[in-house]
Amino acid sequence: MIVQYPFFYINEYATSQTDILLEEETSRHVIQVLRMKKGDKLHLTDGRGHLITATVLEEHKKHCTVRVGDVQFVPGPDRPAMVGISLLKNTSRFEWFLEKATELGVSELIPMLCTRTEKQSFRPDRMKNILVSAMLQSQQVWLPVLHAPIDYSLLFRQQEVADAANKFIAHCMEGEKTNLSVAADASTGSRLILIGPEGDFTAAEANLALQNHFIPVSLGDTRLRAETAGMVAATLLCLV
Repeated sequence: MIVQYPFFYINEYATSQTDILLEEETSRHVIQVLRMKKGDKLHLTDGRGHLITATVLEEHKKHCTVRVGDVQFVPGPDRPAMVGISLLKNTSRFEWFLEKATELGVSELIPMLCTRTEKQSFRPDRMKNILVSAMLQSQQVWLPVLHAPIDYSLLFRQQEVADAANKFIAHCMEGEKTNLSVAADASTGSRLILIGPEGDFTAAEANLALQNHFIPVSLGDTRLRAETAGMVAATLLCLV
């Protein structure tokens, strides 16, 4: 998908809408920063697959109104990629992972609270802004679903986890593992991988995943930081 015009996010879109009132921050960017005028075209997305071509109708820096023209619906991926990853002690590294996972096209992100997860704050509004910026920068129209942090022991009760067609866990303990690039290439349907915290999953956590039909996988021969492991896993699930 190639976006020809300036590209912005809107929280909601109803197919019956003919005019859209942009939020104040977006209005300011359109009118004050880009100096767009009445009649200029831009692109909008609701992050749910819609690519909207619209025309500036009212030039106002706080409440710019645009008129909907062409609307395209871009289907989501045939093999959605989901990543469950522990919250990290270093917030900036976790945010970096969210940004890169979004650019790669991950469909769902599940922050986890594992035994070795160090206490960490989670700011959903800030996290969503990071996802939106990465989605727009990479010219996509699907915003990843960012779940609320969940205790690892409760993870396997979640519907999206139970419904995943292919389930993988990457841990650093000894044992037989399949290379994720091979497993991803052979899989059909949705894929979910679990990435542990600094210090890795505990043996009990790894065993719980195995009991729930997760396949242990390797991400390579070197030991990776959690956020790097998340990015490598996202790359393989999205691009292989």
